Amino acid sequence: MQYAPLTDQELIALYLKGDEKAFSLLLGRHKAKIYSTIYLFVKDHALAEDIFQDVFIKIIDTLRKGKYNHEGKFVQWASRIAYNMCVDNFRRNKRRAHIRPTEEFDIFDVLQNSEPGTDEHMIKSETHAKIRKLVDLLPPEQREVVILRHYADMSFKEISALTRVSINTALGRMRYALINIRKIMEEREVVI
Repeated sequence: MQYAPLTDQELIALYLKGDEKAFSLLLGRHKAKIYSTIYLFVKDHALAEDIFQDVFIKIIDTLRKGKYNHEGKFVQWASRIAYNMCVDNFRRNKRRAHIRPTEEFDIFDVLQNSEPGTDEHMIKSETHAKIRKLVDLLPPEQREVVILRHYADMSFKEISALTRVSINTALGRMRYALINIRKIMEEREVVI
């Protein structure tokens, strides 16, 4: 059977009929994005791997119980579960998520790009580093919305549901994040 051209929903249907390979392909399709989202919040590889495993256990349980809703995209649904588990982890540890790149992981390393030339690559790399530093300077709530919107590719409605704030609050946080980034750029005379 040709699995590659199948949609996520078709793979889920096959999995529910007992086809383990279908779920394996589904996991393979979205593993990097979901793991990266978790790692961005927890900043610890071992903890990210533990949460990632918990996320897929929960996904399997939800699918088997027939509680999966086909209205949204699978990856966004899985990312929402991952986010909620990260929040639960931080609540247990009574600390707030700090989203910062490390020597081992950088959000821009996982973004897809079309093999630019060396000069173009250096310029893009430098620009990403500047943007990353600016995003790191934002308050946690604003930084969270920027990452969810521009990395996880979530809509403001999805961000609102995920972070349990109103859509207007999510939009406001994004607006203030952009204002703050511009302000920081002016203060530090950063040119992108």
